[in-house]
Amino acid sequence: MTLFFFATSALAGNIRATKHNLSFSGPGAVTAESESQICIFCHIPHREGSEISYLWNRSSPTKPYTPYYSSTLKADVGQPTGSSRMCLSCHDGTIALGAVASSPTEIPFKGGIRYMPTDSTSYLGTDLSDDHPISFVYDQALSAGDTELKDPSLLPPDVRLENNQLQCVTCHDPHDDTYSQFLVMDNIASSLCIACHDITGWTSSSHALSNAELVRTGGLWPNTDYATVAENGCENCHLPHTAGGKERLLIFAYEEDNCLDCHDGSVATTDIASVITKRYNHSVQNYTGIHDPAENFATERVPKHVECSDCHNAHQANDNPSAGGGMVSGANKGVSGISAGGQGVSEARYVYEICFKCHGDNNVTDELFIIRQIGQINTRLEFDPANPSFHPVEARGKNSDVPSLLPPYAVSSTINCTDCHGNNDPSQPPGPHGSDWQYLLVERYVTDDYTTESPSSYALCYNCHSRSVLLNDESFPHSKHVVDQRVPCSACHDPHGISFMQGSSIHNSHLINFDVSIVLPDDTGRLEYNDLGRFRGECFLNCHGKLHIPKSYPQ
Repeated sequence: MTLFFFATSALAGNIRATKHNLSFSGPGAVTAESESQICIFCHIPHREGSEISYLWNRSSPTKPYTPYYSSTLKADVGQPTGSSRMCLSCHDGTIALGAVASSPTEIPFKGGIRYMPTDSTSYLGTDLSDDHPISFVYDQALSAGDTELKDPSLLPPDVRLENNQLQCVTCHDPHDDTYSQFLVMDNIASSLCIACHDITGWTSSSHALSNAELVRTGGLWPNTDYATVAENGCENCHLPHTAGGKERLLIFAYEEDNCLDCHDGSVATTDIASVITKRYNHSVQNYTGIHDPAENFATERVPKHVECSDCHNAHQANDNPSAGGGMVSGANKGVSGISAGGQGVSEARYVYEICFKCHGDNNVTDELFIIRQIGQINTRLEFDPANPSFHPVEARGKNSDVPSLLPPYAVSSTINCTDCHGNNDPSQPPGPHGSDWQYLLVERYVTDDYTTESPSSYALCYNCHSRSVLLNDESFPHSKHVVDQRVPCSACHDPHGISFMQGSSIHNSHLINFDVSIVLPDDTGRLEYNDLGRFRGECFLNCHGKLHIPKSYPQ
């Protein structure tokens, strides 16, 4: 016989006042009609048979269970064993609550209830894939293979394994409801969760420290009664039982809902929920069940999707600002990425490394919005410092003489992808969640031919480049083209850059890569720009019916 003492005292917590008192005197919604004994529903003083652990008074479940699974799970989880099977003999709803070995007939319950009601929060069913895994060996080998699990020798005394296995009783004491949910210890600030889980960066994250008050509307966080985000801890996003998102036990099946239930301005100060409804956005609401934390953008073709967790790590995100130089801020801490060289990195250091996951070799974009002379959808290749020209995202630019730059920018500066792509409203949360402008830009940037030049038409360019300097035609006759002929900036310039594998420093300096819907070859079939030195060049082309064979500058 195996004995396991659930409480240090027979009187601990007083089971009479808990839902596990199924006698007619019990306080719960499910109780017997007239049976006055309390312990009888689980225990019997004497019983012969093969399964007599805990002096058990019930039959063992016979139906198979669907165990928990996730792509990041390191433990070997099979069918429930040990005391967990005893818990499930009530909670899986397959055996009548009043079916006990000590009674020749089934003990009747009030209201004709026989089985655990399926609408009860205590009902688990036989599908345990939405419940915290149980009945697996939790030993040093497991913790060594999963660095975010603590060594079992470090577990607090209240958190006990059964024959080296994690079972229901590791977290729950069925005789003592002192901490609600029959927990073995108070789970405020996820004290019980982090007894086993040693999540990288969690203790210094915003979600672990935030004193923002929870707004309990729409049935949110039914499992706790804590007041703040910090107190609620893991249970801001996770449910240990009957989770909506089975893998990783998320509260909601739609991944983004687990973020937007707070980030809609009701709890967090950032109202991301409104921003992603803008016309141009990272459409997290369009995908579900595709993102996988185990996906590897460097070695596999990842299905097209975008979710909040592609760019944010909820366990590590914090309020720390960026150190500059394109390095990530705390908001993106702990997110994987792709390096400038195309290798996978477990933790991105630079903002562009996060962007390259979906806009690099593993590109989710399969078409060009502007048809250019040299077509390229791989943004990682466009920003390569070996290119003939590029906007300075990975490194400072090639051109050492850019008189149009506005302070604080200089030829030695680097910029972020998010300096151009992000929210167009500075009063709202920054970042590339959504924008009213095409291409998810922070300012207006018109690419249509015959656009009338104005500060608003090319506001994006004028954020960094002086409009008055550009239009004075000192270095190039911009005014003649952009103002007089109403040719858009994009007709000649490709803002990301031109890959050195496709272009050259002679033909593609200064981000020259023609929009071939506007700029056509000349009568001899030539379509090219030639860099002839500082503020000197020539073009062979046909634009707006005007032949350049060639046109040189200066005249």
